[in-house]
Amino acid sequence: MRWSRRRWLAVGAVVVVVVAALVVVWVVRDDERSRLDLALELAPESSQRFSWTDWSAVRDEVGADLSVDSSGEDVDAFLLDAYDRDLSSTTALDESAATTQDELGFSPATIDWELFAQGEDGALVAMGLPDGFDYDRLRDHLRDAGFDEPADDDGVWFAGADGLERLSGPVTPELGALAIDEDAGILYGSDDRGYLDERDDLARGDRDDPVARAAASLGTTPGAVVYTGDHACGELAMSQADPTERTRGAELIEQAGGVHPLTAFAMGAEPGGDVRVALVLDSDDQARADADSRSQLAAGPAPGQGGTFPERFELGKVTADGTVVTMELAPVDDSPVLSDLTTGPVLFAAC
Repeated sequence: MRWSRRRWLAVGAVVVVVVAALVVVWVVRDDERSRLDLALELAPESSQRFSWTDWSAVRDEVGADLSVDSSGEDVDAFLLDAYDRDLSSTTALDESAATTQDELGFSPATIDWELFAQGEDGALVAMGLPDGFDYDRLRDHLRDAGFDEPADDDGVWFAGADGLERLSGPVTPELGALAIDEDAGILYGSDDRGYLDERDDLARGDRDDPVARAAASLGTTPGAVVYTGDHACGELAMSQADPTERTRGAELIEQAGGVHPLTAFAMGAEPGGDVRVALVLDSDDQARADADSRSQLAAGPAPGQGGTFPERFELGKVTADGTVVTMELAPVDDSPVLSDLTTGPVLFAAC
């Protein structure tokens, strides 16, 4: 898989040597990071919710044998298999897959990975393309589908909502504007042409913040969600439950010793079916305290969700490392833990 390369201005042989050394450092560092970690650098800085799907890993988990020649029906069957294994709940492409496979030249059958980033300023989906991907074929498909072709190779191909409606099946508005970065091996999409055009200026880049730390704590994952603290404290809040359940939740939190506000949240599937949760707190002391209280909450009733958490998963190791608490969850009877517990209310992720 290819990633965006830093651009360096080389003047003279000495600078070239320095640049070469820096590139080596970049490559070595990237080899130690997950694909999700690297993809987050492409997301707009204002994003609050990040949905990750490693489609090459999902295809391996499901045992799917797909190619550019597969039919839309084949892709839909693959997505059903992935859904049954709780591996497709994070994608923005599910309802579009058959149409994009048949008419646009890409789909979850052929892309490497997908990151869907959403925030108040806009939404963007970045899709990693595999080595050997046929970009000319992709451009031909977009022309045939009626997309307006940009003047520059890295410009925006535009169809908009009206153009997408002319296709044979449903396509998410996030694919109404597309941009191809052939050098980086990335296809970008958005429902906002201007937002997409500014993607490089808006990108998070390489940063050490709670979102990055939460994602890094998941390691290699075929599917995950990552939230900023503000988004997690709204999306997973007990305030979404009915009054009786809210009261019960407050009592359970008090009995567990209380919890602190999150600065980031992540939940990701692990190869083999288990799930890992990463909760980022404001300090090491808060993380140590919350490792105890949140582990108690994750082993008891699930007000707002119904039933108990042990009916959904077996709680494994819970650790505090710096400001990050990680929790290992083993789904019970193939319970869809990732898709069920990434929307609220979720008591053990309360703020």
